[in-house]
Amino acid sequence: MSTRDFLVEVGTEELPPKSLLDLAEAFRAGIAQGLDAASIKHGEVKAYATPRRLAVIVRRLAESQPDQEIKRRGPPVSAAFDSAGNPTRAGQAFADSCGVALADLGRVQEAKGEFLFHSGTKPGAATTMLLPGIVQQSLDALPVARRMRWGAGEAQFVRPVHWLVMLFGNEVVPCTLLGITAGNVTRGHRFHAPGGIKVSSPGSWAKRLLDKGFVVADIDVRRERIRAGVIAAAQSVGGEAVISDALLDEVTALVEWPAPVAGRIEERFLDLPPEVLISTIQDHQRYFPVRDAAGRLMPNFIAVANIQSRDPEQVRIGNERVVRPRLADSAFFFATDRQQTLAARRETLRSVTFQAQLGSLYDKTARVAPLAASIAAQIGADAGEATRAAQISKCDLLTNMVGEFPELQGLMGSYYARLDGEAADVATAMEEQYRPRFAGDALPATGVGLALALADKLDTLVGIFAIGQKPSGTRDPFALRRAALGMLRIIIENRLELDLTALVATALRGVQADIERIAAAATDKKPAVLPAAAQVAGDVYDYVMERLRAYYLERPTTDGGAFTTEMFDAVLAKRPGSPLDFDSRLKALAAFLSLPDAASLASANKRIANILRKSGLESFGAVDPARLTHVAEQRLHDEVEALRGGVEVELGQRRYEGALRRLASLRPAVDGFFDGVMVMDEDPDIRANRLALLAGVQALFLHTADLTRLPG
Repeated sequence: MSTRDFLVEVGTEELPPKSLLDLAEAFRAGIAQGLDAASIKHGEVKAYATPRRLAVIVRRLAESQPDQEIKRRGPPVSAAFDSAGNPTRAGQAFADSCGVALADLGRVQEAKGEFLFHSGTKPGAATTMLLPGIVQQSLDALPVARRMRWGAGEAQFVRPVHWLVMLFGNEVVPCTLLGITAGNVTRGHRFHAPGGIKVSSPGSWAKRLLDKGFVVADIDVRRERIRAGVIAAAQSVGGEAVISDALLDEVTALVEWPAPVAGRIEERFLDLPPEVLISTIQDHQRYFPVRDAAGRLMPNFIAVANIQSRDPEQVRIGNERVVRPRLADSAFFFATDRQQTLAARRETLRSVTFQAQLGSLYDKTARVAPLAASIAAQIGADAGEATRAAQISKCDLLTNMVGEFPELQGLMGSYYARLDGEAADVATAMEEQYRPRFAGDALPATGVGLALALADKLDTLVGIFAIGQKPSGTRDPFALRRAALGMLRIIIENRLELDLTALVATALRGVQADIERIAAAATDKKPAVLPAAAQVAGDVYDYVMERLRAYYLERPTTDGGAFTTEMFDAVLAKRPGSPLDFDSRLKALAAFLSLPDAASLASANKRIANILRKSGLESFGAVDPARLTHVAEQRLHDEVEALRGGVEVELGQRRYEGALRRLASLRPAVDGFFDGVMVMDEDPDIRANRLALLAGVQALFLHTADLTRLPG
């Protein structure tokens, strides 16, 4: 079958840079899916994008769909013809729908009778007839939060559209999309090549734009050109560029013809915290900072212009002129903030609402302080320093610097706390309280930071649940999912022996006291009906455990296997209070299930559970060895008793893997018991004794996890 390359290019006004790469990939994926759905064979589907265009090139696209084999069963022959053999409306309608004469239809015999049948071939549609619809569907499906109209037309898109190129081979695909008629004329750089550029084929499009239009259309090529240019510009001033992937992607989405240029800032600004400089240069100006060989910031930056200026010096001066007042503002904010200590700002926190029913940020810090102190005492950190850190933890939110750079909350608190003379761990905890901020982020490294981070997250989590506003599937304004997962990572990855249920109870007492106090003061409002404390505690535990489920299902076991939902549920059934204890149980269960005897023992535990449940008894008492009449039950009892002491020691010290490995040796005795012993003996005393024996076996296994929840 003949093939040609296909190009679609949508030319627009400047597209939003933060979403450009996502739009390009979505456009590519949409076209690929449309072609596959239409069964049109094709080769590589590649996305291109610049600030003023989205484009896709499809290599080796078939000129038509393949012919489609048609097989249709019609009505029963008895319904297609009357008693005289004349066609009925049903028979004729089926023939008409198939496009053939009734006499040309076949027949097929099935269990329910004889039916009319049509088989044939439908010619595949020409690709040029299908492409406009496929492109339109892909454009309609782009992840655009809000589309706009322009001019007098009704078309809607993320930005106004000014040209449309659709070429199949060297032929224009005749269509009108987004109010623009497709053609073979693209446009180059807004300033270097504002006129139209004729394109003869998809394969020549990117090169024509590069040679004639001053446009690097390939995203990857443009990104690497920017990276290389920024590195070279930094080396020209004797430094090394600080290149973050996020900034590199954003700059790639901002320029069509990248031209890096090195600029300079006044050295006095180097007295600012380096994060302030980076935030100003990188996040606000989209420049690349420069470091020296020792890792210190240099008074330089690299800007990437979108034009090849005949006077690069003027471009440099212009960028320096833009960044200077931003840095001067930062220096002013820093100096102004230093006129008041963090602790002196604490009373002002009373005027900043955290949540209407939970009070102010002052109220929050007052709740967090004793909770952090309690956690610190349990993990061997300084409780006094944890209290102090909690009390001033939110004060930097009132500073000018954090007001201008919200992303520096905590970090500026850490700088100001050190300058105020606070203890080193207290200052460090100011920044560590927000860790981990995202998946894979570093955890707090100090004991005080660990205590404060846990207490702060726990207070938020319990507080929001206590006022009945737990998150939904689409709404989580207080980032409780992140808080819960952060707590779990801190406890498990730092091996902290903390009882989550006890911590929730402690936090809940503080939260409820504030809720009641605030509600009592609001005499003009009808009291809200809030969930009971027991329900809140249970809901918080369940919510955190669901985050723990996701945490494990994304990680391999120690032997490279996978944790399963059934394994997690088996441990969850025991409702361990400590996440660290949960971790030990789950890993022990995973190791146990890798043993040869595990499947048989898990199945036996299910059988034991069923027998005990059907017995109708609530308790089973102790085993009477004198009533063990069968050799198989005697053997099982003897082996259980021989193991019991060692197993209980292992369980008492939370060495669950060791306990389960010991119990794995019971398999032959358990198998022998079920092969040779009738549990439900006619003699009630013998029956009760055998049930007690099975209950004892079950108790040893169930201490770690509920094996009955495992498959098999």
